[in-house]
Parts: sequence; structure tokens; C-alpha cells
Amino acid sequence: MIITQTPLRISLFGGGTDFPDYFVREGGCVLSSAIDKYIYVIIKERFDDRIRIGYTRTEMVESVDQVQHELVRETLRLTGVTKGVEIATMADIPSAGSGLGSSSTVTVGLLNAMYTYLGQSVTVEQLARQACQIEIETLGKPIGLQDQYIAAYGNLRFIEFSRNGQVSVRSVALDESVKRRLNEHLLLFYTGVARQSSDVLTEQKANIAERLDVLRAIKRLAIEATERLQGGDFDGIGELLHEGWLLKQQLASGVSNGTISEIYAAARKAGALGGKITGAGGGGFFLIYCPRSRRDDVRAALHGLRELPFSLERDGSKVIFNYRR
Repeated sequence: MIITQTPLRISLFGGGTDFPDYFVREGGCVLSSAIDKYIYVIIKERFDDRIRIGYTRTEMVESVDQVQHELVRETLRLTGVTKGVEIATMADIPSAGSGLGSSSTVTVGLLNAMYTYLGQSVTVEQLARQACQIEIETLGKPIGLQDQYIAAYGNLRFIEFSRNGQVSVRSVALDESVKRRLNEHLLLFYTGVARQSSDVLTEQKANIAERLDVLRAIKRLAIEATERLQGGDFDGIGELLHEGWLLKQQLASGVSNGTISEIYAAARKAGALGGKITGAGGGGFFLIYCPRSRRDDVRAALHGLRELPFSLERDGSKVIFNYRR
């Protein structure tokens, strides 16, 4: 039996510039962090040759081609695991529409589990790259590359996407005490709205050619935010988040709505300096930045929403259990 633990993420700055349709033109970059909320993948050998998959439903099939869960099916095909296995996934958060990168986290975790099951050692770069291959090339999802890379690598990262397709991942060098201070300024609330990100992302992708100025501004924020973080200017991060949220809403019509606008307005009135939807938009989790002295005020203002306490996570996808007879 193999168990992998793969972190979810909060995307801070630069989202949208990780779409290939944009970065092959001008290059892109994001500032993103793994958090201590995870998706677990379990894989074990079966006595017979059938494939059993457990998630929000259960599948029992005779061949890979019959698997309905598309991420499981394509990771089975790519890794060459073809029969006689049981696979299960479990998550710390709602599995659909969270905005925390759950689909890519599942894909990276599945790849890590299957390669370990086969006794093969692979790099985090390979996990990230092949997760992108499955989601973007094979399944044609209208998404960027940041989620796969942060799930594989973990930590707080500045990730660059070059026009030639190369991806560069570097850790943002902060002392652990500084990271803890940053963490104390960040609050995460569930909007109560689960949404299909594909509709927002499809529109966002279609709008890229008409939103180049917006995307350039979003990219500049990712660079400036990284510099401010390393300089210890935490409140500056909050102000940039506010600026980034205003820009993000210009990428597609479904990024925000009346409910989300009310949440953000209430948080700002209570002392938040900035915030953003953590994923494509339309629902899921909302990230709030506020001074530590105003945290209780913000929580009181958003008392009707469920808060998700979290910490920034150092590790990426990893095997936490590996038992072989």
C-alpha cells in the first residue's frame, strides 16, 4: 500500500499569466504557496485483475479504458499501471470548486503514488510536467501551469514561465519566523458557493488577446509582491492584493458576483487591506489580508462564512506510507 500527501495552494499573484496562450507571447510569472491542507491518494494491489476506484463514487472496472474518473484514467495510462489495483482519494476540503487547485493536486498525487507503486523514482519536475501534460494536452482543460508546479514543489514559490515553454521554480527566501508573521495576516473563508471553474477559465482564455495590458499589470504585481515580501513589507502585500483583485475581475465576467462583492466589501470595511478569490472565480475560497490587530473584526464581519485555518506548507507532494510485502 502506498499513500501520498499532496498540498493544496493559495495563488497570491500572477494568476492568468501562467496560461500558455499568454506566456508564449510575453512570458509569465506567479507567486504562489502550498498550504497545510492536502489531498491523499491511496493505491494498493488487488488479488484479481480488476481496477477499483473510490472517490465521491465507486468504480469497479475491467480495464483502464472503462475508468470514468478522467484524472485517474489518464495517470494510469501514462504510468503504465493497467490492472489489479485499488485507488482511493480523500481531501481536506470540498472536492469540487474550491479554488485551491484541487484537480492539479489530485493529478500530482496520483502520479506520485503510481510511480512509487511501480518502484520508480521520479523528480518533482517530472511530476509537475506530466500533470500539465495530462490536464492541458490530453484532457484539454483551459487552465494554466502554476497549480501542478506548486503541488509538486510545495513551499512559497516564484514560478516563471518562459516564452520557449521552460518553467523555472525558485523558493522565496524568508525566515520561518517571517513566514509565520505573514501567515498571521492571512485569513481564508469559504464563500459557500461551489462553482465549475471551466466556464470562467474558458472565457478568460478566450479573452487573453484583448486583455494583454491587464495581464502585464498582473505580472508586474507578482514581481513587486515578491520584492516586498523579501523586504518585510507585509501591509504592502495587502495593498497589492487589492490591486490584483481589481485587475483579475477584468479577465472574465464570472470572476466575481454579488455575493463575492458583498463578502469583500464587508471585509474591507472591517479592516482588511486586500483579498482575492483563490482560484478562477465565481466561488470557492476567498483569501483576506488584514493587519493582525483587525483579524477579530474581519472574522466578526464574515461570521456567516466558514473559516479555514491554515498554515503555509514547506513540502510538496510526498509519500507518507510505503508498505510492500
